[in-house]
Amino acid sequence: MTDRTGLNIEIPGRGELLLRHLVLDFNGTLACDGRLIRGVAGRLKKLRKILAIEVLTADTFGTASRALRRTGIPCTVIANGRDKARRVRTLGASSVVAIGNGRNDLEMFRAAALSICVLGAEGAFSQAVTTASLVAPSIHAALDLLLNPGRLTAGLRS
Repeated sequence: MTDRTGLNIEIPGRGELLLRHLVLDFNGTLACDGRLIRGVAGRLKKLRKILAIEVLTADTFGTASRALRRTGIPCTVIANGRDKARRVRTLGASSVVAIGNGRNDLEMFRAAALSICVLGAEGAFSQAVTTASLVAPSIHAALDLLLNPGRLTAGLRS
């Protein structure tokens, strides 16, 4: 079920997930070579109606803030993965879904209630793949899991 205050998902064998925040990596996740991947902005705009969204990035290419400007989603440049995990805990880890693909996403994945690793053109760190709750073949598929929560139920049930 979705509403303006978050995403409530009943997972058989796990219980209820009450997600309120979406924290995302930028490079390799939302962007390829520093450019926002086509189709991402529209999905983020839809998700903003359901979840509070923010991007945490090392901003390798220095393009994140400019690329996200039209979406209205806040972007924070971080120094390392500990910064990402710290932000997840500050938001209330039990209500956070995290999406990323890199080594600096590991601690964020471990802290979040739900984590999704994206396999994209820039690859995915092997431990990110094995640490995440779910792995998606693209950022589109990852965001669509949240837009169609029955898919989450199917992937997470016992």
